[in-house]
Amino acid sequence: MAYWLMKSEPDAWSWDQQVAKGAKGEAWNGVRNHTAKLNLMKMKKGDRAFFYHSNIGKEIVGVLEIIREHFPDPTADAGSPWVVVQVKALEPVPKPVTLAAIKAEPKLKDIALLKYSRLSVQPVTPDEWKLLCKMGGM
Repeated sequence: MAYWLMKSEPDAWSWDQQVAKGAKGEAWNGVRNHTAKLNLMKMKKGDRAFFYHSNIGKEIVGVLEIIREHFPDPTADAGSPWVVVQVKALEPVPKPVTLAAIKAEPKLKDIALLKYSRLSVQPVTPDEWKLLCKMGGM
């Protein structure tokens, strides 16, 4: 299993909206960065991802499961290279993990969130995942 962090501005798509989609989940659409697209294409069914509220909140608020591997983004022009994955909400993070807390943790100094702050879909190492889960009360 691989681990990821997926960012969304909560005024565009929030954790609560994701939860409301239930078991059928929702396509993670609108990604228009090639590195983020390549990360979507690496995702496998069953992988886990943190749901991160960007811009407003700046915190990890939930855990997602990848339930369908990449397919063409229905919000993109026909024939475009953009893809989506289908994700469903698994559980909220009991204690949201803020960007400030991540920056303050020396063991997370190399996390992609800090190195590539504008990247909307990014990998998380197994050790980073374990530590972030612990920080979030999971």
